Amino acid sequence: MANKATASPRKTKDGPSPIDCHVGLRIRARRIVLGLSQSELGNKVGLTFQQIQKYERGANRIGAGRLFEFSHILDVPIAYFYDEMAPELKAYTQRGKITAKQAQAPTLESDVMCQRETLNLVRTYYKINDEVVRQRFVDLMREAARICPPS
Repeated sequence: MANKATASPRKTKDGPSPIDCHVGLRIRARRIVLGLSQSELGNKVGLTFQQIQKYERGANRIGAGRLFEFSHILDVPIAYFYDEMAPELKAYTQRGKITAKQAQAPTLESDVMCQRETLNLVRTYYKINDEVVRQRFVDLMREAARICPPS
């Protein structure tokens, strides 16, 4: 059993652990892609929507058993929750290389893949059953991006 002086911090003094925030954002992103509300996801795992909100914000740490449940309900491997983790967050897990203050917790604003608009677009895209139509949609979006570059 590790003593408190050497154990990894569950939270920083300034709020949730950046890794807990990352895992929470991955749960949120997958939930939205599947079209589930927080209440619906909560019902599937036996939690309230408020508890789901806390997990998604990283305010509550998710235990291994609960993460296993989420992986089955959201139909993703456990590794999904750690995918696309920024190098700074990976370094955060290696004690001494980075402090909690240096590791910026991901936010919805900082990750375009977690923004509701992006997730709705992806969910809608996958509702298109015809592969040719989906490819033409991608082509249309590429052309629109070429014609209307970001300002």
